[in-house]
Amino acid sequence: MPLRVAIIGGGAAGLMGAATLLEEYPSAKIHLFEKNKQLGTKVIISGGGRCNVTTGIRDKKELFSKYTRGSHFLRTAIGQFPPEKVVEWFEAHGVPLKTEPDNRIFPVSNKGQDVVGVFEKLFKQHGVSLHFSEPVISISQKGPLSAELITTKKTYEFDAIVLCTGGNAYRHTGSTGDGYDFAQSFGHSITPLGPSLNSFLCAEEWVKSLSGLSLSHAELRAQTDDGTQVSAQGPMLFTHFGVSGPSVFALSSHLAFTTLSPEKPVHIAMLPIAGRSAHEWNEIIHSEMKQNGAQQIITLLKNHLPHRLAQTILEITSIPAEKKNSEISREEREKLLLILTGKLTISLTKRRPGDEFVTAGGVKLSEVDSKTMRSKLHPSLYFAGEVLDIDGVTGGFNLQASWATGRLAGKSIAHDKRKKTQDRID
Repeated sequence: MPLRVAIIGGGAAGLMGAATLLEEYPSAKIHLFEKNKQLGTKVIISGGGRCNVTTGIRDKKELFSKYTRGSHFLRTAIGQFPPEKVVEWFEAHGVPLKTEPDNRIFPVSNKGQDVVGVFEKLFKQHGVSLHFSEPVISISQKGPLSAELITTKKTYEFDAIVLCTGGNAYRHTGSTGDGYDFAQSFGHSITPLGPSLNSFLCAEEWVKSLSGLSLSHAELRAQTDDGTQVSAQGPMLFTHFGVSGPSVFALSSHLAFTTLSPEKPVHIAMLPIAGRSAHEWNEIIHSEMKQNGAQQIITLLKNHLPHRLAQTILEITSIPAEKKNSEISREEREKLLLILTGKLTISLTKRRPGDEFVTAGGVKLSEVDSKTMRSKLHPSLYFAGEVLDIDGVTGGFNLQASWATGRLAGKSIAHDKRKKTQDRID
């Protein structure tokens, strides 16, 4: 009897899981169930529609540091299918990739559809059964080595089911959290869930007045509910509602389970230039005061910061913009130094509704074999992607985790089937 596999979810993990099965066990009968009318909806819109396929980071220690949760669990999956192999795989399948200065990797075409197109072509060539707009209602154990899957249209029986349903972020793409219910029906535990990689609404009007302004390398610092100090560096954007951008998304990953509200905001410290110390700022200001004493203080700040931010900082410190460098008092200089190195605070009052791109939390990792992606509770059930308690910061890390876990699940199913076949022969 041929190997029968159901893949629930046509996102990154499900796509790679199916493609890997085609490579490793060509005779497998693969059925992919996707509640949307097309594959890879979330993949296509990631990276602003360009699809941030993976990361250019090769150092393993640095790479795993980008995962807020699940880094240890991912070591086998990513070890077998690291970013360089992901790049190699896509380019071998006709999608040339490029690495940008910030280590994000995109298709040369800047089209996320090209990434999904690889899988569409493979599935058509090899006869994968695609079940669009056929939501899965339930999955359950059928026998010791099989499982039953019931959809809105039919009841099926499979040798293996791969749960790749994603989290419950970006619900308009179909990630509505169904996978958590399916996992629980097999006895699996779900860790607390929270939003991650999101923008924030802020209380301060000066933040909103800077709408449209961006910083290329800011640093943000905050404290979680349990007192842990967290930080993030990178580009940030001021908006009409608050703050956004890569450094904000990264910080939000650490604050996924931190309580915040208009009544109880989370106060974060913003350093407009990450890594520049008070001593370095003091040297800069002191030097300018000596060499360009007749110059206005606003000009000094504009040499290092965007004009509108420089004006805002002077307003906050009550220093007249037209005041000459030589006229700045020691007290005023100390005020500037404090603001530039962490005393400029922003009050986060709310996560922007529906803005989160990733779900923090998921299927408990101790209940899944990290070397195979197989459930420890039922041998026919596998997991891959965001449905697991795994998430990382922005920069291609979440897609990398999905490609890697999907590939490992596919390889494991094929390996297990070959072993069973050989055992019968022996």
